[in-house]
Amino acid sequence: MSNATKLIHSIPVDPLTGSISVPIYQTSTFVQEAPGENKGYDYARSNNPTRAALEKVIAELEGGQAASAFASGLAAIDAVVKLLQSGDEILAVDDIYGGAFRLFTHIYAKFGITVNYVDTTQVVNVIDAITPRTKLIWLETPTNPTLKISDIEAIARIAKQHGALLCVDNTFASPALQQPIKLGADLVVHSATKYLGGHSDLIAGIVVAKTEELGAQIKFIQNASGAILSPNDSWLVIRGVETLYLRVKEHSRNAQLVAEYLQTHPAVDKVYYPGLKSHHNHDIAARQQSGFGGIVTFNLKEDTAEAAREVVCSTAYFKLAESLGGVKSLLCHPATMTHKSIPAETRRAAGVTDSLIRLSVGLEDAGDLIGDITQALDRLSGVVARQVEAEAVGQL
Repeated sequence: MSNATKLIHSIPVDPLTGSISVPIYQTSTFVQEAPGENKGYDYARSNNPTRAALEKVIAELEGGQAASAFASGLAAIDAVVKLLQSGDEILAVDDIYGGAFRLFTHIYAKFGITVNYVDTTQVVNVIDAITPRTKLIWLETPTNPTLKISDIEAIARIAKQHGALLCVDNTFASPALQQPIKLGADLVVHSATKYLGGHSDLIAGIVVAKTEELGAQIKFIQNASGAILSPNDSWLVIRGVETLYLRVKEHSRNAQLVAEYLQTHPAVDKVYYPGLKSHHNHDIAARQQSGFGGIVTFNLKEDTAEAAREVVCSTAYFKLAESLGGVKSLLCHPATMTHKSIPAETRRAAGVTDSLIRLSVGLEDAGDLIGDITQALDRLSGVVARQVEAEAVGQL
């Protein structure tokens, strides 16, 4: 049985009515036969049948034993950090989502949890940076926004040797392309807002655990902290997941074409996409992913925020907005949008330059998308050509 078939038929038919769609149990509480005697549900913060159906499906998709659904991706990240205690250290990928950086640095630092940011694309950097205090290794692969690739299997072995947990943010690849638990990760995090939901109409997060024991710890945190996903949003994610494989396949196809085109445009300096053979760790991506995803990032030869602003404000089909993974194509300027909370020096050191532009390539016709980005970039082409000419004259 293919993964796509397995996914579709892992979504249950309602046993009570035969409904092909999972019912939305929009209720706050459940009637009990006697004190402590119920049908498996007592209060909707603790559990809900719609949310439980989603959690089961995502756990199966990722090859984990348990999953917990949260009100946002950041709430999911927060739950993982709550496994730690004061004095512990997180070893995190340097090119990290701005919201995770903000949470780690501005919330948990004051509770005595420190973070060491390293370039995890080189396994030796992880070996050199890990300490007895390291209790959690935090990866994004591909990263947000420069699409760095880390070797999950190799880093999982290092984490195990040192008694640390490995958590992989799998938002960009999605379980349609990558299953980190099968590669040795202990935990997987998703912003289900993105590819799992797939239609830009919800906010949600998921944590998947490799073991039942770890899953029970996350479930306890979910119930104790209360950042649960609503029944309606749980249903929306289930609906989105039904078409996950189909959507991600087309996102990836379009993104490959856009990335290959961008390499040829005179206004573009460098293109970041794991599907390009020029991409650092392309071979690792090809080994641990079954496709390369729908995100393409590039920077401009005119490396200024002003140049990037001109491009992102000039497109028609690529809509300027934060978020990604939806049917409609989006683009953003990370330095002033998604990664604004990261100090400029730290951001630039991780590769997030002032001219960096992130594309979330949607499901429109690839030719139309290329035409759209072409007309926006052509606005800069004249400027770039004049700069090149001036440099040539200066060398005479």
